[in-house]
Amino acid sequence: MTSRRPDASGRAALALFRDAPLGVRVHTRVRWFSAPFPAIADALPPAGRVLEIGCGHGLFSAYAALAAPGREVLGVDIDADKVAHGRAAVQGVKRLELDVAPDGAVPEGPWDAVVVVDVLYLLPAQAQRRLLTEAASRLAPEGVLVIKEMGTTPRWKARWNTFQETLSVKVLRITEGSSFDFVAPETTAGWLTDLGLTVQAHRLDAGRVHPHHLLVARRA
Repeated sequence: MTSRRPDASGRAALALFRDAPLGVRVHTRVRWFSAPFPAIADALPPAGRVLEIGCGHGLFSAYAALAAPGREVLGVDIDADKVAHGRAAVQGVKRLELDVAPDGAVPEGPWDAVVVVDVLYLLPAQAQRRLLTEAASRLAPEGVLVIKEMGTTPRWKARWNTFQETLSVKVLRITEGSSFDFVAPETTAGWLTDLGLTVQAHRLDAGRVHPHHLLVARRA
């Protein structure tokens, strides 16, 4: 079972947002306790250039940078408001930058790691595949593409997640987007294999109500 209690780097990352507006503070807290950030960060190399696509307020980017000082992290997102709040919070954190990027754009590499956390579902399946293809093309030799998304099984967890995302995306408008498309991890893994990457799949949903699933794809 993955722990929800923040480790030292998690506490430091959350503390960066203590002076942010209430909505941002609540969102980052909920984000930490709902997502298995430590397990995702463990899949990244301890040093090198790391790109996070869809960083939002930058909580995971900050955590990844604080957890391993050898990482140089860039987080990008299409939501300019979230990026602005994130920049105000993380200023002063070394080797960390947040920036606005157009939808589907992947900054030039090479990147030792590209990480995508709960973002792909906001795109249609074919757009997801195009984004991953572009991200893989930006990897350095022996680079790694780390994808944390929601699985489609067990069905009760998938249904709960769909309800929550409907509330977040379509009702409360917390997340940019108008629809979502949850692709089975096996399908996504097949796309990555077709790109010549070696893929490992990990379920991260033990003790959690969301069907967290991690794919770690390495360039040979």
